[in-house]
Amino acid sequence: MNILFATIRTYWIAIALFILAVITALSLYPLQSLPSVPGSDKTHHFIAYGALMFPVALRRPNNWMFIGLFFVFWGGGIELVQPYVNRYGEWLDMAANTGGIFFGLLAAQFINWFWPDSQNKSSKN
Repeated sequence: MNILFATIRTYWIAIALFILAVITALSLYPLQSLPSVPGSDKTHHFIAYGALMFPVALRRPNNWMFIGLFFVFWGGGIELVQPYVNRYGEWLDMAANTGGIFFGLLAAQFINWFWPDSQNKSSKN
């Protein structure tokens, strides 16, 4: 388990950028109708943004709060753009995004308590 967390802490930037790109592409891709997938749309937003914040919060660089705030604004920007690409923008989606960001932060904090980073804390970006 420690190897997995160490890998996430090492490659947190690449992981977060990949997840951000996937979220952005899936959120802005024009659809005729939403695909039928299990669960609520809000649950999907919550999970996606939780996964986005998790590697950042696990690594916890010096500017992690600004990164989290950027993710909140990015999600809001996506909601504003969606009506122009044949999608529906909803403020409840942004609330689910923000809730997911807080959940990703809490999940990473929980893991950091039980599996702390063995690297030198002063080497953070």
